[in-house]
Amino acid sequence: MLEKTDLGFRLCVGIVLFNDKKKIFLGKRINIDNAWQMPQGGIDKGETPYQAGLRELEEEIGTNQVEIVAETASWITYEFPANLTSTIRKKWRGQTQKWLACKFTGTTFDINLQTEYPEFDDWQWVDINCVTELIVPFKRTAYRQVMNELTPVIYHTSFTEG
Repeated sequence: MLEKTDLGFRLCVGIVLFNDKKKIFLGKRINIDNAWQMPQGGIDKGETPYQAGLRELEEEIGTNQVEIVAETASWITYEFPANLTSTIRKKWRGQTQKWLACKFTGTTFDINLQTEYPEFDDWQWVDINCVTELIVPFKRTAYRQVMNELTPVIYHTSFTEG
């Protein structure tokens, strides 16, 4: 049997989706109480982080109404906790992610959680300063790093034309 230290890190993309009020999209994982997170997922072979990010948004929240405005300078990595019972933990030690800041250009009607393979059963726009406190504990350090880097970009992004 493989030890956790023998496993690698899953290559992923994460999306900080924000609206014109500078609120951040969080989805609640299906059948997991209080498991809120931003959209994220694996990068398929041959995909760039941008391509994977747009695909993940379509797959997870049913929209492509976004404009990518920034990305984290480096990859952000976290390990899965030992008590995580998910099958993903059997294959990977953790995840290393490139995070994208995406301006939401649609309306609430463009968000649809009833996708082919639903991952969320609820969603909300949350204050930018409250994101990390709503996230499962093992992801909080990574989320703090992401938000520290991308928050200035979000605050300086305009939603007006010209």
